[in-house]
Amino acid sequence: MNIDTWFHSQSKLIQIILLIIPFVGWIVDVLVRLSAYLKNKSTVGLIMTIVVLVFGFSWILTILDAVWIALYNKLLLEE
Repeated sequence: MNIDTWFHSQSKLIQIILLIIPFVGWIVDVLVRLSAYLKNKSTVGLIMTIVVLVFGFSWILTILDAVWIALYNKLLLEE
């Protein structure tokens, strides 16, 4: 799964748009985090993947990730 490298190769505007669209943002967020976790095997990555999977549908985490992408060019707590 190289979804995280594909996502990070997109422009910031495309990344933010993908995260802001309500249901699409949640799917993209989960897939990018899962892909990053499978690549790095980090505990924080696993915890954040589970948190986004369970609570990400509330749209607050995806908005935080969109802001984090705009500021730091990576997802919140992505390793």
